Amino acid sequence: MANISLYLVTFNCARTLVQAHQFGPHILDAFPQDVPTPDILVISLQEIAPIAYSFLGGSFLTPYFDAIREAVKLAAKGHAHVISRNLGMTAIMIFAKDPTNISSIQTAGVGVGVQELGNKGAVGIRLVYSETQLTFVAAHIAPMENAMLRRNEDWRNIVKRLVFTNNVRATRDEQDEDAPLLQGLPHGDGSELGMYSPRSHLFVAGDLNYRVSETKPKESDFEKFPQPTDEADNQNHFMMLLENDQLLQQRKLGNTLHGLSEAEIKFPPTYKLLASNGSSDWNWARHRWPSWCDRILYLESPVWMQKKIRVHKYDVLPQLETSDHRPVGLSLSVPLGAIPKPPNQEDDIRLHPPFDIDPDWKSRRAIARKKEIAVGIVAYLILTWEGNTIVLATILGSIGGWLIIQSLLIV
Repeated sequence: MANISLYLVTFNCARTLVQAHQFGPHILDAFPQDVPTPDILVISLQEIAPIAYSFLGGSFLTPYFDAIREAVKLAAKGHAHVISRNLGMTAIMIFAKDPTNISSIQTAGVGVGVQELGNKGAVGIRLVYSETQLTFVAAHIAPMENAMLRRNEDWRNIVKRLVFTNNVRATRDEQDEDAPLLQGLPHGDGSELGMYSPRSHLFVAGDLNYRVSETKPKESDFEKFPQPTDEADNQNHFMMLLENDQLLQQRKLGNTLHGLSEAEIKFPPTYKLLASNGSSDWNWARHRWPSWCDRILYLESPVWMQKKIRVHKYDVLPQLETSDHRPVGLSLSVPLGAIPKPPNQEDDIRLHPPFDIDPDWKSRRAIARKKEIAVGIVAYLILTWEGNTIVLATILGSIGGWLIIQSLLIV
């Protein structure tokens, strides 16, 4: 085996439990049909569950992870679940054809939402597969057309505070997901703790939320929304919108996703679709510009390495009726073997990351985690039927107790 076959999928679940029987048959739609199933399957999930369950984590998320596991069983029989992690509402799951090839797993997480909470943020897993170090990052950053600068700032904070911690067992369950995110630093060269590492390949997948306009569409703009057509010069062909894609523009300016590459986009926008039964790919909501929010990028092999990454397919998957996003998949091959040490100080982003690691990353994450638990408890009590039941029972119990005490006081 001269290469590792990778397949990455990103999907915004819209806080709704994924239906395995709908998702599973299409997970591998962007994987070449004439080659064996991938060695490693990575699934990036955004808005995996309602905020209460996401912030509390643990067993509250088990049904949501289980649904993805069931979908993967339908898509790639024989692939074993290796590890799942979430940072608030963003999660990452890794499956492998032969998990015995995987070792030295590390995790990282950072929130970039309000007060650095995990309603937006990133979660990462770094592992070694047969001496090849791979770093996978699932991300979800600021929404809305006019928030382009905020998205760039979110990316900056992810790079500064996504710090990988001590090794964890591949068999550890996601129920204790918050523990590894708060562990101490691993021993070794501090320059290799962040997202960019001289010895690692890097992949970023998620709802990056870059749009095709800085303002909301006017009613008259709806006529320009993409519709089925093979004529590239037609105003309704999606390529007309892609020319205004913020992510393509900001990457060229060096303002975001520094050093990362993306395969050519040949598919229609992935957002914002109205809920449907999957019968139409062009049923757009009128109050948002159709945009390529869901993306997968990768870091090319370093300049001092002869073998290069090879992309096979980058495509959109069918819409699921539970989300206003369409999943996106990327299949590629990565050279097998460790990235050699650079012969000298090459001009490579692995050696010169765009931002230094924030020395306070650990304490900031610990404070944010406490806030998430507090918000999660309140949201659970107010926004879930289980929480409402607890509140009602508490009120009725308090009233009953008060009545009993009053009756005992009556002479």
